[in-house]
Amino acid sequence: MGKIMDWLAGGLGWLLDGIVQFTGSYGISIILSTIIVRLLLYPLTLSQNKNMVAMREIQPELNELQKKYKDNPEEYQKKTMELYQKHKINPLGGCLPMLLQLPILWAFFRVLRELPYGEASKFLGVWVLSEPDKLFILPLLAALTTYFQSKMTPTADSSQKSMLIVMPIMIGIFSISFPSGLVLYWITSNVFSIVQQAWLNKMYPVKQGGQG
Repeated sequence: MGKIMDWLAGGLGWLLDGIVQFTGSYGISIILSTIIVRLLLYPLTLSQNKNMVAMREIQPELNELQKKYKDNPEEYQKKTMELYQKHKINPLGGCLPMLLQLPILWAFFRVLRELPYGEASKFLGVWVLSEPDKLFILPLLAALTTYFQSKMTPTADSSQKSMLIVMPIMIGIFSISFPSGLVLYWITSNVFSIVQQAWLNKMYPVKQGGQG
């Protein structure tokens, strides 16, 4: 795992430095690097979206199975897996893109700790990207974009809607102590996800019978 993190951090550092050569700004470099990373993850995101839309469409059937086999959990699990196989759904398919973002976050954290001080590490003349945002603007934007991004993402389980409030608050609180560059990465990633999800929701709407 350590070698993977070294490889990721080295690759992101190389990408950031390369873009800085053209832009002269680490802030712009972080934004462009984030977009590049998200484009590379697009095939996985597309697969995740299709999987979660399919999960929503079969939710009524899952509810019926739950009622029918509420006293027989083993049979319920068996029938549920058969339903997943019938519709070619991977119940864990929605987790992979999110799990992949964790090592990328840590790699960005390592790279941002080594940012040079001075004008190059400032963004819009306001934020020093290697330090937390003392104005709390970026943490607020991180919380807001997390909320809108989560709200647009398909989810099969209505109970997960409680996370619409909990997750943005947690992200906002954590972002207060994180380097501004890392928070900028998170905001850019969220904005990218919001635009991408709007397009995916239009291209792959939930069919009648699924929960909207």
